[in-house]
Amino acid sequence: MSVKHLDLLFKPNSLAIIGASRDPNSVSAILMRNLMSGKFLGPVLPVSGAQEAIFGVLSYVDVASLPLTPDMAIICSPAHEIPDRLVELVDNGTHVAVIMDPGYALLEAKERALMDEKIRKVLREKDIRVLGPGSLGMIVPASGVNASLSRVGAKEGRIAFVTQSDSLFESVLDWARTNNVGFSHCISLGRQLDVDFSCVLDYLGSDPATKAILLYVENIQDARRFMSATRASARNKPILVIRPRRLPCDLRDAASELTEMDQDQIYDAAFRRAGMVRVDDIDSLFEGARTLANYKPLRGNGLAIMTNGQSIGLLAADTLINGGGELAAINEETQLKLEEILGQERCSDNPVTLPYNATPDTYARVLSVLVRAADVGCVLILHVPFQGTSSLEIAQAVTQVAKTSRCLVLANWLGEETVQDTKEVFEEAAIPVFDRPGKAIMAYLHMLRYKRTQKILMQTPDSLPADFFPDTEHALQIIKTALDEDRNHLTEDESRQVLAAYGVPVVETRICKSAMQAVEAASEIGFPVALKIRSPQITQPFDIGGIALDLTTPDLVFEAAANMSARVHAQVPNAYIEGFTVQKMGRRPGAHELFISIFTDKVFGPVLRFGHGGVSAPVINDHSVTLPPLNMGLAKELISRTRIYKLLQGSRRQAAADIDDICLALIQISQMVIDLPQIVTLEMNPIFADDLGVLALGARIWIQPSLVTGPERLAIRPYPRELEECVRLKNGEQVLLRPIRPEDAQAHLDFIHNLPEEDLRLRFFGLVQNFVLSDMPKFTQIDYDREMAFIATQNVDGQPKTLGVVRTSTKPDNSSAEFAIIISADMKGSGLGSVLFEKMIRYCKGRGTRYLEGQTMPRNKGMIGLAKRFGLNVSHNYEEELVEMRLPLWEWEPKS
Repeated sequence: MSVKHLDLLFKPNSLAIIGASRDPNSVSAILMRNLMSGKFLGPVLPVSGAQEAIFGVLSYVDVASLPLTPDMAIICSPAHEIPDRLVELVDNGTHVAVIMDPGYALLEAKERALMDEKIRKVLREKDIRVLGPGSLGMIVPASGVNASLSRVGAKEGRIAFVTQSDSLFESVLDWARTNNVGFSHCISLGRQLDVDFSCVLDYLGSDPATKAILLYVENIQDARRFMSATRASARNKPILVIRPRRLPCDLRDAASELTEMDQDQIYDAAFRRAGMVRVDDIDSLFEGARTLANYKPLRGNGLAIMTNGQSIGLLAADTLINGGGELAAINEETQLKLEEILGQERCSDNPVTLPYNATPDTYARVLSVLVRAADVGCVLILHVPFQGTSSLEIAQAVTQVAKTSRCLVLANWLGEETVQDTKEVFEEAAIPVFDRPGKAIMAYLHMLRYKRTQKILMQTPDSLPADFFPDTEHALQIIKTALDEDRNHLTEDESRQVLAAYGVPVVETRICKSAMQAVEAASEIGFPVALKIRSPQITQPFDIGGIALDLTTPDLVFEAAANMSARVHAQVPNAYIEGFTVQKMGRRPGAHELFISIFTDKVFGPVLRFGHGGVSAPVINDHSVTLPPLNMGLAKELISRTRIYKLLQGSRRQAAADIDDICLALIQISQMVIDLPQIVTLEMNPIFADDLGVLALGARIWIQPSLVTGPERLAIRPYPRELEECVRLKNGEQVLLRPIRPEDAQAHLDFIHNLPEEDLRLRFFGLVQNFVLSDMPKFTQIDYDREMAFIATQNVDGQPKTLGVVRTSTKPDNSSAEFAIIISADMKGSGLGSVLFEKMIRYCKGRGTRYLEGQTMPRNKGMIGLAKRFGLNVSHNYEEELVEMRLPLWEWEPKS
């Protein structure tokens, strides 16, 4: 899906209403009134099937008789006419339509599905974009477009609202008007047969008028596109999302075996990985958006509260702590400064309490101290109006300080009529102001969550262990053998072999056919051992006494095997006993019991679950979920969202568990799912974890044939290892060409620091900044579905060294990719630039990109020469003082 023609949808110069009617209660009449009463200056052309005037506007018999080709058409015709109307519009040159037939939702399910397919057929065959069906339309206040059925409209602002819900579309607009909230866009998606969340997010993510995006999501159709679009947009602007935790039956996936809670946890994990902030109600959605639209990065996690009402401040502090926030520490230096203003008795705690009748100057001086305090990430001012004080003058005083401060300031002036005039003061200064302390605290907590999700989105994670080399071929062969035998699961021994192939520590285990073989195996392994019966009819041996632990002698093993067989024959007479499993006792005194599992969701693909394990795991119900792929940073974040994480960190009586080893096990399982797409479910419980590391007793693995590769079934594309290659340069040096990874941050910073200043000016068009390590994630943490950066690297003294990089940013519809390339000064003349450029051209051509495009400065003769050698069309834009380069990739062939 692409943003093609979406400018015509959101910024049309002319509109046609197909199926217009003179009935004042009809959909078309409401549309006409909304369009004509707004600021839309273009022509509105009704098509009614009869030559008559509708609300004073001449209507037309059909699309072909229109005096001009409208940019957009709104179809209000009956459902059965919609496919034909779409074809007529395309044939007449219109490429955007909104389907708003109210009868569409009243069709029976089978009839609606049939109509959906007819519309999709038109979309496949014709060049037209469709919003809906079932859409309530959209409003773009800046363009004067109110092509919606809303009775309230929307004022202009910087927040975009996109929803699947018709009722929420209207109620949110009503709420926003009451609370003086403006919008850049309000969009009702309907059934999303074409225009969906993904392409709207692509459009809004690059829209300069939109500073924050709000989403109401019930379900996602294409997780890969949704995650890619959301991650790209979330890097540029805040995205808040609301999703019901319980959906009606008709909106749930009836074929899914997952519970409502499971599905909600998956969406929660997806939102987090995409860099979005999830909220639970409309108030939180807009309070969070209003704050994040004026976002100033939090310097720390601590909030300072200043107030002229002690009890109000204490209640706000309680709300903050209960919500997971923290009060900023008031250090000694800050206390001394506050003491000069307020006196000693008021300066030891946070909240900082001012006198009830504090002057505007006192407010300004206290705020000046707090916004400069090292441990303060944000300041919340709570003001209670008292007789003899001017709330307006105080508001004016603090806004003067807040406007010039890099520290974020939030305000809450308690009261209604007495403080109405102060709200305008804060809004003009772009300072978030709230009518309740709780709302202000909630907005701040949203900012904390936003900061954390951005850290996940833009992190520079720890490197993977250098010695992690899984034996993928062996694991694949085990799975292939099982599938050839028409099995949908692996045996215990096969499961352990697969785990061992991926480096997961597993308890030593032997499979035996008889009691005597079990005795021999136990003697070879070493006592004590555990014994478990093996039977395809018995899935839980523990329930029928099919497990014996801590067997310390050969006689005990033989006796346990005999007794176990007798019990099984008595309780499950039809059970076929295949033999016994003998394991070295994996008991680790004091070790924590954990579990790791994989299950497959129909929308998001493989999902990884981690938590508190053992037989009590279902009762304790302590787990978190995430989407692969993982790295060390993401694995630790997953662990930190469980309650058992605090226990894993140790105490005075117990050493801390090896968290890194737990993270490594999660990464190994994550990589297993990527490499082995036949695995649909995996359960490892228990896993022992302590200061010695992790130890798994085994796993249960379910499999099925797969028609796609592992990476293709993931919602987030993993690192494309298949694109790595070694090349030899003209000077004889051998270098590795590969996609950039987050772990390359330090090497990439060193590479940039060693570039000549003139090369940096040419690369960044004269804008050269002093890059630091925190700037590197935007270069090294990329979405491989949208961007690509190939680096040339060598190992020098055991450390990776970046020699050059070529990168592209691809449009969502894959129509073109914009490139940039730079190499280190000591590699010029080695042919590295040509090698990197050809690598990128081959990659873009291979993924079906139409054009490769770039710009450079006229004095960059090296780049211009390189472009000409590879057949790019080079032209000079004298007005912009740029050289533009373009290559039609379908025409390019590598030189022999």
